[in-house]
Amino acid sequence: MTLDDDPTPTESSASEDAPTTRKRKRKKDRGDHRLRMKDLCTATGLERQAIHFYIQQGLLPPGKKTGRNMAWYSDEHLQRLQLIKKLQHERFLPLKAIKAILDGREESFAPEQHQFLARVRDRLAPELAQSAPRNAFVDAEEVCQRSGVERQDLEEAVEQGMLGAERTDDGGLRIAEEDIWMIETFGEMRRLGFSRELGFTVADVSFYEEAMSRLFREEMRLLSRRLSHLPPEEAAPMIERALPVIHTFLTRYHAQRVRDFFGSL
Repeated sequence: MTLDDDPTPTESSASEDAPTTRKRKRKKDRGDHRLRMKDLCTATGLERQAIHFYIQQGLLPPGKKTGRNMAWYSDEHLQRLQLIKKLQHERFLPLKAIKAILDGREESFAPEQHQFLARVRDRLAPELAQSAPRNAFVDAEEVCQRSGVERQDLEEAVEQGMLGAERTDDGGLRIAEEDIWMIETFGEMRRLGFSRELGFTVADVSFYEEAMSRLFREEMRLLSRRLSHLPPEEAAPMIERALPVIHTFLTRYHAQRVRDFFGSL
């Protein structure tokens, strides 16, 4: 054999190259997913359990798994987590509302449709175009007294992501005043006899929120398709005047469906 000959690799050298090859393959497989869970925790200040909870609730997409207990995350995961944290801890939005916002951001609107909706927003009445300030909070015990619900119901509503809330340093709980109407409505249902003893819980009404969120997304898609050729100053008052009509339709249609169902038995 001459010096220019390529020697056959020994078994030892082949085994030494195998880990390196596998490592390169794993790195290639994860693409732009270069962040580990601890990187997300460090960058956002969130606990690992909180991030896993966001994934379970559909607020954050799962990472790219490269092993049984190993997943990698991208910069998009980090940016989404930062937005979730801002909406929850600075604007005190409930998780259900945050998910609706995030789902809306992912709708397949063309750039011109986004621009149209933004211009319409600028011409809507303030009560429609602006979110109410969420810097007023009410102590949980006072909320229970006002609404007539048990503390367990209130805690479950917070866990379900239906209410904006914050935990105080001494372990107390405060509810965003803007959201109290929801738990007051549930209190009315309790007074009508829909009790925990019969099996009714706060979770039983969460499907209404999910249905309304789907309905709203369809409305936005419809408006952006059908009205985008109009000047925003013409489209905005049309939407304002149509809202009470739509609300009446929803109420009466729901009642009609109830009558039709029981009338068919």
